[in-house]
Amino acid sequence: MEVLKLIQERQSARGPYDSERPVAQEDLRQILEAGRWSPTAHNMQNFEIVVVDDKKLLEAIGGIRYPVSETFIRENYEQLSFSEEELLRKKVGILGTMFPLSWRTPGAKLEEPEQFNSSLGRVIQTSPVLLIVVYDPGRRAPASEGDFLGAISLGCVMENMWLMANALGIGFHVVSSLSADQVEKEVKSILDIPDHLMIAFSVRLGYPVSAGKYLRVRREVPDFTHHNRFGNRGVD
Repeated sequence: MEVLKLIQERQSARGPYDSERPVAQEDLRQILEAGRWSPTAHNMQNFEIVVVDDKKLLEAIGGIRYPVSETFIRENYEQLSFSEEELLRKKVGILGTMFPLSWRTPGAKLEEPEQFNSSLGRVIQTSPVLLIVVYDPGRRAPASEGDFLGAISLGCVMENMWLMANALGIGFHVVSSLSADQVEKEVKSILDIPDHLMIAFSVRLGYPVSAGKYLRVRREVPDFTHHNRFGNRGVD
């Protein structure tokens, strides 16, 4: 039950972190140890993790400018709820108030600085630790065309580290934008990551300046389970 409670209380700490409060090396090791024991397809362990805590490197990565994807804004809009009541009713998606007004207004023109994700850059620059998780796309589990199993494995690495960080009271924020093509090239250049490796995801670690909470919703078990045959809802 303690594990279930930890899973239920896990959340993404998206806000700024205390740049003057470092993550203890022992805590960082425990987070990486949790990642080490993640289940991976065929036990391939097809991942490497670059631990970045050098302030100059963090400033360089946070200083990368990249345009916000119009595709993201369009598809993200379809997942938004515009009140807590709507979100509680849908049980899926996120609150639109988490994004700038133009991101949640169809057809709105993006103005500076909203056309660049500068706010994310600032929080990266003030994060004590950034983890860059990379993998080799040339390797895959046997008979796993498209490497779907490899993607699942990387998700397991993320979840293991996330739960351990939350158990230690350390904020954890997945940064997917560093995997975007042009941004990834610049990050790889800054950190000397070999060309044949790709960034799967990145993670900010640290202690949130404020203990901000946001509404988290999930479908109930009967909403997504089917007993013996699809359509027989729920499990008695």
